[in-house]
Amino acid sequence: MPGTLYLVPTPIGNLSDLSPRAVETLSQADFIAAEDTRVTLKLLNHFTIKKPMVAYYRHNTAAGGQTILKHLLDGETCALVSDAGTPAVSDPGEEMVRLCVDHGVEVIALPGPCALTTALSVSGLPTGRFTFEGFLAMNKKNRRDHLNSLKNEARTMIFYEAPHKLLTTLEDLAAVFGPDRSVALCRELTKLHEEVVRTTLGEAAARYAQQTPKGEFVLVVAGAEPAAEEEPDPDAALAQVAALRREGAPLKEAVRQVSDALGLKRNLLYAMALEADKQ
Repeated sequence: MPGTLYLVPTPIGNLSDLSPRAVETLSQADFIAAEDTRVTLKLLNHFTIKKPMVAYYRHNTAAGGQTILKHLLDGETCALVSDAGTPAVSDPGEEMVRLCVDHGVEVIALPGPCALTTALSVSGLPTGRFTFEGFLAMNKKNRRDHLNSLKNEARTMIFYEAPHKLLTTLEDLAAVFGPDRSVALCRELTKLHEEVVRTTLGEAAARYAQQTPKGEFVLVVAGAEPAAEEEPDPDAALAQVAALRREGAPLKEAVRQVSDALGLKRNLLYAMALEADKQ
């Protein structure tokens, strides 16, 4: 019988955020699959956990995935961790999950630290509907194409960004979404120098043009405002009613068709048509 793959979220900065269940799962797993075994070793040492580890990262998902899968199919249990946060969310772990699903291996996810939900909750922007966009492409054209596809996105948007790319990303965001769009820049979440700056894209770009950014960022960007609907032109509506009546339509029928087409109140348009007849 196959074993089980456990997805174990790890702290994004504060070691106290590792849950008792996560500690128990790491302690009881047969082995641990880690994005960077050196980073995970520090975590395990802090909690006095000793377990064999295998490396599983972006550039070895094929070979590493097969190694892990073999152990799982032999009945072993594996705890999959990333360097920080929830495995399989903007993380190579998603490929490991898919591999397990395809081979009938049970996957169990533990709740825990996640930078995107932490940033969203503290952003001050709408949280009811949002879209997570992860890291933007390095290539300028691909990055701009991605942002242009989101130009009219009404939901709150969440991006991850490294400090050395932050200014370029903010400039592109301001150029595509407009400099007045609201943004929350969440830096070093749960760490000693945690900071949340709530401002506009234009002001954020100006800020980091003068100040070298430090630490990892989560950008929470407000969605687009709904486009203002144009008010129907009463004169144009009356002209359409008159045209339909010349074609033989009764007044009430002409008013019904035009009011439905333009979104005008039927009673109002009918009264206007009667008043026009008197002139």
